[in-house]
Amino acid sequence: MNLDELRDALAPRLAAHAAFDGWGEAAIAMAAGELHVPADRARLAFPGGATQMIDSWFDAIDRAMAAAFPPERIAALKIRERIRDLILFRLEAVAPRREALRRALAILAMPQNVATGARLAWRTADRIWRLAGDAATDFNHYSKRGLLIGVYASTLLVFLDDESEGLAETRAFLDRRIGDVMRIEQAKARWRGQSRYRPSLSRFLGRLRYPAV
Repeated sequence: MNLDELRDALAPRLAAHAAFDGWGEAAIAMAAGELHVPADRARLAFPGGATQMIDSWFDAIDRAMAAAFPPERIAALKIRERIRDLILFRLEAVAPRREALRRALAILAMPQNVATGARLAWRTADRIWRLAGDAATDFNHYSKRGLLIGVYASTLLVFLDDESEGLAETRAFLDRRIGDVMRIEQAKARWRGQSRYRPSLSRFLGRLRYPAV
């Protein structure tokens, strides 16, 4: 394997060891042992250290999410169900590795890593929306992803301390947050529909300058 291939192979295994050994060289060595790869070589796959290890783990979850939701599965769901099921897939995927996730989020919250954390949050939100079928290229492209980051981040906080059976508390919280976002989107749609009939200052000034013949 080249280093990119090795990184992809190691990424899903790192969290199991990071929960106990932290996001560092010990976790890399343990994951490398599972693949019968020398630890020194495995470390070369993560020159960026802990943040690159976390980045690769999150990316592996994203790839697993995409594989689990082919177009025919997505097409059978309403948009609200798509977002809900995609988020729940991610949460269920990391549920056995909650301690590793706590450690990862703590690292990304450090001042020197805030930009990386923001980039990873945006990437995940973008991939969820793209899988859900969103093709917006206007301002909605950004507003949808910004709202989803808020939903996902707040749901993660509930998830990390959720001891209920089947993540019932997390599921209920997520449903409420998605409901809030859907109401916002519906309000925006109504506003856009009504705005077509509102007076436009720019059109008025244009007519003053170029009166209709």
